[in-house]
Amino acid sequence: TVFLLPYRDCLTQIRECRSQKSLRQLEMRFQRYDMVICDEFGYVSCDKEGGELLFNHLSLRAGKRSTIITTNLAFDRWGEIVKDKVLVAAMVDRLTHKAYLINMNGQSYRVKETKKMLQSNEE
Repeated sequence: TVFLLPYRDCLTQIRECRSQKSLRQLEMRFQRYDMVICDEFGYVSCDKEGGELLFNHLSLRAGKRSTIITTNLAFDRWGEIVKDKVLVAAMVDRLTHKAYLINMNGQSYRVKETKKMLQSNEE
């Protein structure tokens, strides 16, 4: 099974479960999924606590289950999101161990479709 959620929602769920003292249940739920996709990493920054909570969840899956992080940021810019360079280094280390990295550079399909639509409207 696959679990997909935006990064900001992932942080929100982790924080809510921590405040409700049900973090262990969330950790167990995350471990059950064959794949977790954390989408849009890099659009919303987090504080030190948020970075630590995310790191802990990613560490639980490291080497056991698949995790995908989608982002428009190179690893050397992750420190802009998670304000702890040591934590970022450890996070990248765990995520990239035995990993496939797919670099998808190019024009946004949304921009491309919009331009195409505008051109067809002009005709």
